[in-house]
Amino acid sequence: MSVRAIRPAGGPTEADRLARVVLSRAVEPGDRTTSSLVRQLGPQGALRTQLEPKPGSGLPDRLLQVDPVRELDQAQRCGIRFVVPGDPEWPPGLDDLDHVEDVQALGGTPPGIWVKGPMPLTELATSVAVVGSRSCSVYGDEVARWISGTVAAAGTPVVSGGAKGIDFAAHDAALLAGGATVAVLACGVDRAYPVQHRRLLAHLAAEFAVVSEQPPGSAPTRIRFLARNRLIAALTSGTVLVEAALRSGALNTASWAEQLSRPVMCVPGPVTSYTSEGVHEWFRRGGASLVTRGAEVLEIVGAAGQHLPEVRRGEERPRDSLSRTDQLVLEAVPVSAPADVESIAGMCALHVREAANALGRLERGGFVREVPGGWRLAGAG
Repeated sequence: MSVRAIRPAGGPTEADRLARVVLSRAVEPGDRTTSSLVRQLGPQGALRTQLEPKPGSGLPDRLLQVDPVRELDQAQRCGIRFVVPGDPEWPPGLDDLDHVEDVQALGGTPPGIWVKGPMPLTELATSVAVVGSRSCSVYGDEVARWISGTVAAAGTPVVSGGAKGIDFAAHDAALLAGGATVAVLACGVDRAYPVQHRRLLAHLAAEFAVVSEQPPGSAPTRIRFLARNRLIAALTSGTVLVEAALRSGALNTASWAEQLSRPVMCVPGPVTSYTSEGVHEWFRRGGASLVTRGAEVLEIVGAAGQHLPEVRRGEERPRDSLSRTDQLVLEAVPVSAPADVESIAGMCALHVREAANALGRLERGGFVREVPGGWRLAGAG
């Protein structure tokens, strides 16, 4: 491959970009060997190393079959751009993936990412991932929508995987709230998976962004879904887990978020629901914050002092405004048989005069009434 090395100010050379295109097309996502070579030798050095013959490996042949110039030209005609490290749009959070070693075999920073849509990825600097079960319950759907709608309406983009269930609820609610949302796919950004979400993904590609490390035309596979999860965690400021069974793929996204030192936020579900078992287990082992609404999510991912949620209290009752002395006396007044002021004062360890004054205030407030034989609660039979 012979190309001119043209380096835009502060950006990658043309040769580096083309080398990354070849690696993106020929190497499976999450290949730690490739990402390590790119980090140590640069993309061109990594490509030269990978082109060396390896017994039993067809990788060199696949690399030689890629025409990177043609790949970029075809992508551009489809409105797809290839973003690489050094580009102004490159999300710096993806670089953190090279420093995570203990999640699983898949990992590493991708050679580049393919993006379709007008939304610059710089807008994901503060964003929230909302993920969960594909087979969500009505409860999970409602909570995902409630949280995603609040987050998006506050100007924080919502990121998810474009799948059924919680993913769809998160994208849909963000759109209904007038906010921004981005889908990260396990296939090419020119493909609709699942096909039922073709209209949703087309709308995101036209108005916001659809992202993948898989080049255009790529099909989804199980390994690619697992590799995709690390991008969702790395692109966002925190991950909200809504309904996930014990073997849910959403737990994999939470694992990546935790290893990347991003907050993991869990939405509690019914203790009898299997779709919440994974969420509850994650929270039980102390690896997440409990959240129940969007305001709490915004507080966690926002800057200090930003998005402070309103302190919630139960409905205020009339007796909440009483002084401590009046509350003590009120607690000592019987419901049925009346009690005289001396016995009430004795129960409260107060002077009789102090108890009598409190009873007078409580009577004027409608809490107690004086009857033959002493005092009882107002309204008692």
